[in-house]
Amino acid sequence: MPKESKAQLKKRFDKILAILKKTYPGAHTALNFSDPLELLVATILSAQTTDKGVNLVTARLFRKYKTAADYAGANVETFQQEIKSTGFYRNKAKSVMAMAKLLVDQHGGQAPETMEELVALPGVARKTANVVLGSAFGKNEGVCVDRHVARVAARLKLTAGDDPVQIEQDLMKLAPQHDWTLFSHMLIDHGRAICTARNPNCAGCPLNKLCPSAFKV
Repeated sequence: MPKESKAQLKKRFDKILAILKKTYPGAHTALNFSDPLELLVATILSAQTTDKGVNLVTARLFRKYKTAADYAGANVETFQQEIKSTGFYRNKAKSVMAMAKLLVDQHGGQAPETMEELVALPGVARKTANVVLGSAFGKNEGVCVDRHVARVAARLKLTAGDDPVQIEQDLMKLAPQHDWTLFSHMLIDHGRAICTARNPNCAGCPLNKLCPSAFKV
């Protein structure tokens, strides 16, 4: 396949985006939350595990811990056991409790609304910050790049990068800023439903005519 020009790539991307919007009109984060603090905690816990598994844990967790001060003052051993099924529970407990303490000390117990302040929190990298900003605050500061987004974007040849930072930059150049959060959710849904890591359903994929990798994976 000949190398695409920037104009050709943008034209193909616009068609992809339109199809994704028709296919996944209600795309949103799969993590359950009722306020920014809950989404911040849930996103930290979601590293290296499934959103479904996190939701099972937070269903109990959110009934017990209502404020940042609650998390900051939690018993370490107890909290570790409460989140154990999410994996890497010692590090996650440390991150959540340290993050909560910083919220209490520097942000009045509230989750901040800027990228700079969020990534300064323990356990919060740009991916987590994008989730919180986009889904809790409605701010499109970037594109959340998880394993599904990275895989689907690579197969669609929307990026040549394998680093999340580069992938995000490539996708931000293609998608309108007001669609950044929605676009990441749609790619995640597509990666889970059709463009799976193993045996993707290319025959049933609405993007197969626009995908350079269709039927080749």
